[in-house]
Amino acid sequence: MAKKSKGNRIQVILECTEHRSSGLGGMSRYVTQKNRKNTPDRMELKKYNPVMKKYTVHKEIK
Repeated sequence: MAKKSKGNRIQVILECTEHRSSGLGGMSRYVTQKNRKNTPDRMELKKYNPVMKKYTVHKEIK
């Protein structure tokens, strides 16, 4: 029997900030989860961008 979710954990999309301004084609995005109570503001993580071939800052988008 599955437990009913109380809604604290939500799915978010992280998008590369450097890729947008670089003019390269494509987009680097990651899908992850966060706890709404522990992290109420937008997340920022360093993730790998395969198009630019380096680690860049990815910010949460709506």
